[in-house]
Amino acid sequence: MKTYAASVEAILIADNPETFVTRRISETKLEFGGIPGDRHFGVTFGADSRQTMYPRGTEILNRRQITVVSQEDCAIIAENLKVPFVLPEWLGANLLISGFPDLTSLTMGSRILLPSGAGLICMGENLPCVHPGEEIQKNYDAEAHPKLAGRFVKAAFKRRGIVCAVECPGTIKLGDQAQILVNNLANPMQ
Repeated sequence: MKTYAASVEAILIADNPETFVTRRISETKLEFGGIPGDRHFGVTFGADSRQTMYPRGTEILNRRQITVVSQEDCAIIAENLKVPFVLPEWLGANLLISGFPDLTSLTMGSRILLPSGAGLICMGENLPCVHPGEEIQKNYDAEAHPKLAGRFVKAAFKRRGIVCAVECPGTIKLGDQAQILVNNLANPMQ
């Protein structure tokens, strides 16, 4: 198992029911289920278009309690879109980290451990969709930067971050130094 360090650059919450866009907070308590008040909070949720093996609405385990993106991936997405920057808020992220540029390729079962003892388990890649692209477009002049919504999916391919579940509750604070434990699928962590 390889171990890496990363810094918590932003903690965000989607607590406005009208949008997936998140807002920054300085710290929060992670609970089983995620961040209380966040739109993705819950140990279970109703199956949607991502889980086609179940009828829509079937109660299943919530694998996307926390969305994590890296500062490095946000910069590459911006470069691919030819815009000055892409904010994690526009992607609906809950956590922005720096220092681990290969975040989106983090294997399932990998862990992100925080100084409080809180732990997140990687449940997989967060596949890009058009909605964050629409949000990015709202923040840039459409004439100067046309079709950002449609171009986002390709620009963010393999750069959209990961979805996690809370494995161990605890506090997370801005500036925390996180430890990333990379799961080796040939000899997986249990």
